[in-house]
Amino acid sequence: MAEPLFEQLQKLQEEFTGHPQVNSWHPELCGDMDMLIARDGRWIHEGTEVQREALVRLFASILRREGDDYFLVTPVEKWRVHVEDVPFLATQVARGKRNGEPLLLFTTNTGDVVPLTRNAGWSLRPFGDQSQPVPYVEVRDDLWARVSREVFYQLVNWAMEDQAQKGSGDAAHAELDIISDGERFPLGSY
Repeated sequence: MAEPLFEQLQKLQEEFTGHPQVNSWHPELCGDMDMLIARDGRWIHEGTEVQREALVRLFASILRREGDDYFLVTPVEKWRVHVEDVPFLATQVARGKRNGEPLLLFTTNTGDVVPLTRNAGWSLRPFGDQSQPVPYVEVRDDLWARVSREVFYQLVNWAMEDQAQKGSGDAAHAELDIISDGERFPLGSY
């Protein structure tokens, strides 16, 4: 059952025509918008959560990062918005194969499907008061998604399965990696 879902996600990712070319738009800064992208993935405008998913997806499609700042950009306007951590959350992951290689596909809270490929941005970073760093995956153009707790546990489970298949190694300290597109990506250690 997981294979058909993976194939559907991969097909969507391949067919998706992309986002507007916000990096080619250079309007003057209009100011700061009272828009917050909260660390839990909620988009909040003037103190009220944006409830319409289509509107959140529209905002997400015109989001651009410049250094540490984030902007909603159109050909004629540019508004700075506040982001508490990163703008997206990876809320789902599917595992399958492409060209015979294992491939992971992450789906974000705004509907982006992100393949974890050899050239993908992947990092472990501190988050909140957690003692272990958590994984982040680049969605596009230096816009990142933090891997949700549920997805992280799924990745750990897959990493443990892979490690058990190849042998346990040092039981006192082991690094966990996931494999996607022929590359190893670190998850942490235990």
